[in-house]
This record gives sequence, C-alpha cells and structure tokens, in this order.
Amino acid sequence: MTIRSGRGPRDRSEGGRNAKAMPTWRASDGRGGPPIDTRRRRSDEPGSRVPAPVRFLLFGGALAGIVLLALLTAFRPVLTAGVVSWAWSNPGSITRFDVIAEFVREDLGSALTEPGGTDTTEVAFDVQPADTIFTIAPRLHANGLIANDRAFLYTALEAGLGDKLTAGTFVLRANMTPSQLVDALVRSRITLTSVKVTFREGIRLEQMTALLETIQSGVDPQAFYDLAKHPTPDLLADYPWLAAGGMPAGASLEGFLYPATYTLITSSSGGPFHVTSAEDLVRMLLTTFQESVGTDRMTVPADRGLTFYQTVTLASIVQHETAKPEEKALIAGVYQNRLDRLHGFAPLLGSEPTVIWAVDTAKLRQIPIGNWQTYFFWDNIKTRVADVQVPADLQGYQTFQVTGLIPGPLSTPTTADIDAALHPNQADGYLYFISIPGSGEAVFAHTLAEQNANIKKYLP
Repeated sequence: MTIRSGRGPRDRSEGGRNAKAMPTWRASDGRGGPPIDTRRRRSDEPGSRVPAPVRFLLFGGALAGIVLLALLTAFRPVLTAGVVSWAWSNPGSITRFDVIAEFVREDLGSALTEPGGTDTTEVAFDVQPADTIFTIAPRLHANGLIANDRAFLYTALEAGLGDKLTAGTFVLRANMTPSQLVDALVRSRITLTSVKVTFREGIRLEQMTALLETIQSGVDPQAFYDLAKHPTPDLLADYPWLAAGGMPAGASLEGFLYPATYTLITSSSGGPFHVTSAEDLVRMLLTTFQESVGTDRMTVPADRGLTFYQTVTLASIVQHETAKPEEKALIAGVYQNRLDRLHGFAPLLGSEPTVIWAVDTAKLRQIPIGNWQTYFFWDNIKTRVADVQVPADLQGYQTFQVTGLIPGPLSTPTTADIDAALHPNQADGYLYFISIPGSGEAVFAHTLAEQNANIKKYLP
C-alpha cells in the first residue's frame, strides 16, 4: 500500500514533486466576478524584461554616444580648422561634399552676409579674359568691394560663378553682400569705351595739356588747363590738404597733378558712367597725389622750416636736377644749404631748370593751346643763364638773379623727390654740384674754387 503525501493529483500539474510551491493570491473584483490573479511574473517568462546582454549593449552604446558627443563638442574647433584648411587647399571639395561645405559655411559665419563696405557709389570693375573667381577676389578686396575673400569665393563656388564669369566691365558697389556681388558679376555687365593716357614724371601742366590734344578722349584740353591753372573754390574745398599745406591763394595746381596712367571713359552703354570730363581728370590727378604721397609726408615737422607747398616746390627742383635716387637727398641738401645761407655770403639758389621753366612759360603765352603739342619743352638755354631776362611776374624763377625759393613747383615731383626735400642730406655742407655729361653723375663741391675745378675737369 502506498501512502501519498496528502496532496491530490494536481501536484503533478503544478510542477511535480520537485517543483517549489508558489503562493497564489487571488482577489475578487468586488462585483462577484472571478478572482483576479495578482501573481508577479517570473523574470524568465517571455515578455517580462530585456535580457541582460542586450541591456548591456544598449547601455554601452548610449555611453559611447555621450562620450563621442562630448569629444566632438570639445574638439569641434580643432576639427573645423583642419577641415576648413584642407577645403581651401582643395576648393573643389566644397561643392563636391556637403559635409565639407557645412564646415566651411560654419567657419565663415556672418561674413557670408556682410558687405564690403557702406559706400553706395557704383564703380566699374573689369574682368579680364583669363580671369577666374580666384584671380578677381584679391582685386575686389583691394577695391573695397569685398571684406572677406573666402566669403566671396564660397558664395561664388556655391552659385557656380566660375562657369558663368565672362570678360567685360561690371557695375558693382561696396555695400553689396557676397551673394549680391556674385549676381552682379553675371547680370550687371556694361559696355565702356575708354582710352588710357600716361602722364610721365617731370612734365609740367602745359605738357599734360598738349598730350590731351593728341588723343581722342572726352576731356577738353582747354577746360582742363583752365581748371588746373585756376582751380575753383568748390574743387579746392574737396582737397583741404592743399590749403593746409600752405598753397598760396590764386596758385595753380602745378606740382600736385600726379604722374601715372589714367583711364578716360569716352562712351558708355549703361550704368551711371559718363564720358570723363576735364574736372573728372583733374580730380583723378589730385586724388592719386593724395593717395600716393600720403598724409604723413604732408605733415612737415616744424623744425624743417618749410611748408608742405614749399617742400613740393623744392622737390620739383630736385626732380629736374637728377634722376638718380642716391643723389636726390644730396642735391636737396645743396639747395637747402644755399637757402640757409642766402642772407650771408653764399651764392644764389642758381638752378637752371627754374630759368628754363620761366622761359618756356613766357613763350607758351604767345602760342595757342592747340599748337603746344609741337613745342619743344625744357630746351637748354644757349646763352649765359644768369643773363636771361624773364617777365616781371616770372622773375621769382630766375634763381641766378633773385634770392630765395621759387614761388611754386615746376612740375609734380615723385615721392622719392619729396622724401629728399623732407630730409635733405646736409652733412657734408656742399654748396655746388655739376652733372657729368654722358653718365649724368653729380660731382659735389664745398667752395666756388672746387666747383670751377670740377667744371674744368668734367665739362668740355
């Protein structure tokens, strides 16, 4: 006879004799319905929880993401700098890879929408046949039309300007954003007809006027000469440094019309541009002088003893006495030494170019402007220079007869001549010099006896 444990047949269905008994709690829903099973599920029952290995992987992935994000945030500037540097070494990558473009765009930031300046004046910008967006960017910057080369280049690359850029003249403004500028380099092309004129160093106002007679331009030679000879108050007001530099009332602009090559517009098919007038050209010459000479040279130290106008006047004499840069300060020193001692026993200023200028001026008064182009300027005086007579109003230029500095410049000196006049070399105390024929090299002397010996030795 087998004695059972006292449990019924359900023991086997509940897990058998080796199964652990699990208490069961049941409760009524309060409405007389069947009891509700409130047992907790076993952890290994299907749908209970995410398996431990998976949880580990998910946690590790989340942690790695956080670490990666932190690293990217901390090292983002370094990464950006490296990518941007590489991108500009390989500009094609900017349009080929979006991620590269994003780094470059982020690096440029607000520069992509900033204009080159605030000036609303429309200017002509020339694109040459061989130009690319990379060759015009520095010129745009130099002209104040863009503030950031890379901002322009990025915008041009994104817009495909390289394939659309054509040679021609375009109307641009400094207050354009890079995108507006790129668009204008496609849509704002105009047709200008122009001619270039070069005023070389050492030529006087009448020579400039004669040169204008030989070219087909929009500049009236007579109007140009009249304005330069007798500048209007409105013109002078726009260049206050002339009066500030000691320019006498009623003086001409001789000495301040800077030698350079200028482009004169003869016709225009669009834009705000008009044929270059006489006043336009005079203003171009004065502006170039102002930009080339600079305000530092215009501010002459008080101990120099000369105004800026007088400095330019002395510089114009130096310009006509030598073309050798190494001699300019010494020759300026000779004349300054003479000026310093004119009230003593020193000789007169004695500069032959000043007398030639006076002689030419007197003769040109008798010749119509239209015939000046055939006049032979700066011809040597064939008689004894000290005996040459000039009109009374030009007597100040006869430096073998009157003392002191001449009334005004002979022509427009270069910056090298002005520097020599600002800083004359007076260390050796030279009072005389001659130029050796052929070489043009100057030989200096302290006394008249030394000068006469040099003349006998070097001059035929």
